[in-house]
Amino acid sequence: MKKCLNISLAYAIAAMVGGVFYRELTKWNGFSGVTMLGKVHAHLFLLGMMVFLLVALFAANSKLDEQRQYRAFQIIYNIGLPLTTIMMVVSGVTQVLAIPLSTGVSAAISGIAGVGHILVSVGLILLLLALKKIAKN
Repeated sequence: MKKCLNISLAYAIAAMVGGVFYRELTKWNGFSGVTMLGKVHAHLFLLGMMVFLLVALFAANSKLDEQRQYRAFQIIYNIGLPLTTIMMVVSGVTQVLAIPLSTGVSAAISGIAGVGHILVSVGLILLLLALKKIAKN
């Protein structure tokens, strides 16, 4: 449970940093359009902090951390979510700074973000399977 709370705290801090970075970068550059940076804050709060707060509640009342799927969830999810948000930051910074990207670089950024989303999805499925397993017991 303590590990989940620590991870949740780390994602909350990252979300706040992401929000401040978005606000300051767009303000300094006079950017008023829609950018991927605006979504980083919410992604980290909801998919990072809130998911691990909920997982901590389940872990407090069960043996969730003993489940094989749960351990796989923690590894895969904590690779996928940072990967996704890093690519969102990269994409957002290029949008705000109006950096022209080649088709290949743009596709690479989208592809890496897509891999991050896939890892997050697989992680969530593993979490649900682990929760289903402890519900049987």
